[in-house]
Amino acid sequence: MEQNIPLNELAKALYSINRHAKTAPEPQHLYLLKKEAISRLLQEKRAVKVGLHFSDRPRMSNQHSTLLVKVDEYYFHVPPTKEDFKELEHLGRLDQNYRNPQTKMSLGQAKRIVYRYLDWKPKKKPQVSKKRYKSSYFTPSSLGKMEWPPAKSHRNY
Repeated sequence: MEQNIPLNELAKALYSINRHAKTAPEPQHLYLLKKEAISRLLQEKRAVKVGLHFSDRPRMSNQHSTLLVKVDEYYFHVPPTKEDFKELEHLGRLDQNYRNPQTKMSLGQAKRIVYRYLDWKPKKKPQVSKKRYKSSYFTPSSLGKMEWPPAKSHRNY
């Protein structure tokens, strides 16, 4: 566990990861990084639970709540626990006053900071052998594959 990473660097890294996760085609890993880092920061008392908000994006038309957490001067939403509903105030609808400062940090740098903090090793993606032809309608060309000079045919014309 890395204690020597400044809290503001971790907060900036989490902000960058969260921002990228919102537009990523497969955001699960980024959201997992965010959740694990915030959980650890809460355990270490380096982050504070502010309260509960209704989500802007209800799941299957059901309203649900998210936990608002403050890390340094940044705010993040994470899934709440049952205890959070018992212990924390519900703040109602998402309040636009909780705005994060704009930060420029690459996703790669942000992930390195959070990996170091969590003492995680990024998993190497297994090399997937790429299919040469993906469409079932593809007909390989015979151009450049013909014998030259052509072999004599055994057919009678």
